[in-house]
Amino acid sequence: MTGDIQRADVVVNNQGTIFLFALLTDTARQWVEEHVSSDRTMMGHQLVVEHRYANDISGGTQRDGLVVI
Repeated sequence: MTGDIQRADVVVNNQGTIFLFALLTDTARQWVEEHVSSDRTMMGHQLVVEHRYANDISGGTQRDGLVVI
């Protein structure tokens, strides 16, 4: 798992009613800047996402070549 985290751009953590997307790289942060609404909720370098949007965001990042775990 350590190797996976070292090469990951995003780590997704299911918190039940929300998902936290830890944005580990500048590439991931830039992707969010370009693709996620400006009224998004951030906690540091983590994007806070309602469960209904999590699959779309995860899929979009992966389609654009980011490594998501």
